[in-house]
Amino acid sequence: MAKIDKRKRKMLKVSGAGLLGTGLAGCLGGGGGSTETTTTESDDGTTESQTTTAADPMNVGMVYATGGLGDNSFNDMAHKGIKKAESDFGVSFKNAEPSSPSDVASLQRKFARSQNPEYDLISCIGFVQSSGLKENAKRFSDQKFMVVDTVVEQDNVSSYTFKEHQGSFQVGHLAGLMTDMDFSAGAGETNGDLTVGFVGGKEVPLIKKFEAGFKAGVKHANADINVLSAYAGTWSDPGKGQSIANSMYNKGADIIYHAAGGTGNGVFKAAQSQGRYALGVDSDQSKSLPKYSDVILASMVKYVNEAVYRSVERTANGNFKGGSVQRLGLEQNGVAAVYGKDLASEIPDSVKSALKSSRKKVVAGDIEVPTKPENV
Repeated sequence: MAKIDKRKRKMLKVSGAGLLGTGLAGCLGGGGGSTETTTTESDDGTTESQTTTAADPMNVGMVYATGGLGDNSFNDMAHKGIKKAESDFGVSFKNAEPSSPSDVASLQRKFARSQNPEYDLISCIGFVQSSGLKENAKRFSDQKFMVVDTVVEQDNVSSYTFKEHQGSFQVGHLAGLMTDMDFSAGAGETNGDLTVGFVGGKEVPLIKKFEAGFKAGVKHANADINVLSAYAGTWSDPGKGQSIANSMYNKGADIIYHAAGGTGNGVFKAAQSQGRYALGVDSDQSKSLPKYSDVILASMVKYVNEAVYRSVERTANGNFKGGSVQRLGLEQNGVAAVYGKDLASEIPDSVKSALKSSRKKVVAGDIEVPTKPENV
């Protein structure tokens, strides 16, 4: 049964900030709240005590995408966002990790039904949340939800989507330029074969956007470059990722971009063993997986952490924006190509300059990046 008596929480206002790269000062109260008793004396000598209660902490339920925490990628970026909100605002949160897509809707309901604590916001991470949330948002109409990577058109849902194809275009442009060079740095080198690769997790429309953008970026650099593509069918099998990547490296690829969650960790392992390069996704994987930083040229960072962080801020401010869709691309700094921490200084200035130029053209609309591979 949906909650109809939602407890009113007193929220302290927090100061606003830009979407990305800025911190917020302020706190929403300590864990569990506190009480203060004030005693006053009247003219006739009697006393009166009044007890006031400090603001309760804001509670957030986190329902992650399948594959769970520890992927050093998508889910871990969402977790980074709620951890920063915990630090900055004093919020309390609880994690839920579905073992399969069928678990998602029930985990959403578990948070929505909870009375102790009640959750001010339920964060639903990943497109796998879509079908369950469409039902649960209607069923629990007084519950605030946010969702990443899909749109649920309900007044109590704030949706955040990303223009992954734009960020993927940037790392594709990088790969296309670098494979056409005689380049050696870190633990890898290019081979002159003009071949690069893409490894996806599950073959779904969202990941097709990554593939399309990457291919378009490669072709923007040089239309003659061969792009190999394959899907692992899973987000959590590094061994399969390594096997696919090894096959691509053996076919002449010297740079491989993955959009495969934890499966992509195997791509990095293959790159090291083959003496080639790889491109990370969602987070700066040269930092989240430093043991592979000597082969990670760059990562297509998707700032899921900021979507989570901002949704907490807006909920706390009473500015939840239910029913809205925030679409974050290169222009909004929602996605970006970030050079690897160990190899950034080795990448030629001519390549970095070319990427700055193509970024400006994408933002200006002079380059229109496709969202489907067949349109490249």
